[in-house]
Amino acid sequence: MGERQGRADGVADGGTQVRTRPSRSGKALSEAYDTALLDLDGVVYAGGEAIAHAVDALGAARDGGMHLAYVTNNALRTPEAVAAHLTELGVPAEAGDVITSAQAVARLISEQVPEGSRVLVIGGEGLRVALRERGLVPVESADDGPVAVAQGYGGPDLPWSRFAEASYAIRAGVPWFASNTDLTIPSARGIAPGNGAAVEVVRIATGAEPQVAGKPLPPMHRETILRTGAERALVVGDRLDTDIEGANVGGVDSLLVLTGVTDAAQLLRAEAKYRPTYVDADLRGLLAGQPEVVEKGDGFGCGGWTASVKGEALVVEGEGAAMDGLRAMCAVAWGRAGDGACELEVGEAVERVGLA
Repeated sequence: MGERQGRADGVADGGTQVRTRPSRSGKALSEAYDTALLDLDGVVYAGGEAIAHAVDALGAARDGGMHLAYVTNNALRTPEAVAAHLTELGVPAEAGDVITSAQAVARLISEQVPEGSRVLVIGGEGLRVALRERGLVPVESADDGPVAVAQGYGGPDLPWSRFAEASYAIRAGVPWFASNTDLTIPSARGIAPGNGAAVEVVRIATGAEPQVAGKPLPPMHRETILRTGAERALVVGDRLDTDIEGANVGGVDSLLVLTGVTDAAQLLRAEAKYRPTYVDADLRGLLAGQPEVVEKGDGFGCGGWTASVKGEALVVEGEGAAMDGLRAMCAVAWGRAGDGACELEVGEAVERVGLA
């Protein structure tokens, strides 16, 4: 990958590489990588509707030869249902293109219990189908003799009684598995509670800790690679604490898009483990190269912007594309913070480039 610059510029305690600026790519990302591992909620769609520019950008990337795989922590729907939804939105997809945390947690459970075992399901149809795929038998009650509890996102109407069933089984000594622990999920009306919030309910009731499969943990990365066969993968997501951290854990490059959970200020304050390789406004970033961020005086420059520190504030001067300003600011903020979180005041700088 000689076209990429700035993968990691330092070493943290324990030998972990630290990224101190976004990377450059002389090629369009859709040409530099063979497979895009795309998150769904907040990246491709929100609340069931396609995000602006997503359909056209994905179509162009696919026509250019990039394989598109859809990797989601949302365990509610089956891969067939997700693929049908994507196709309806104008993004042709097959069930085999979709990898869910339900599949990852089902594999994790199947490796620890005998085939044909009963598993108490707290979640939706996607989780039940994934368990059956692994030769396991979904059941509905703690009285049905389950040998494991599988919890995944069940939608906003999941009955409170389901949490009680999980608690009864877990308190009786049944091992607990969670598809993911995302505390929030994007919706058409804003940010809503995710499966992680539901997991907290059961955790409080039982004092137990689940085995978790979803992003950013290794079981989800393993499931994705097994199902896609990707060789030069690019993770594309909107969340620092799942998509980007998961990419970093798996040693895979990443593109953060600002169409979902993460905003510019959160990106600037990201600790090393949450920092993406690239950042762009939306999925059109797949179709372009990524500009170089260079040292400029006491700060860093990108495009028409120069970022630096004055007092305890991050400042930016110049004009041009908002993303270039953000990239320059990332170099200042991340470089100053090392492997920790930037404590500079960033609000005025974010507003200055038009990303408030």
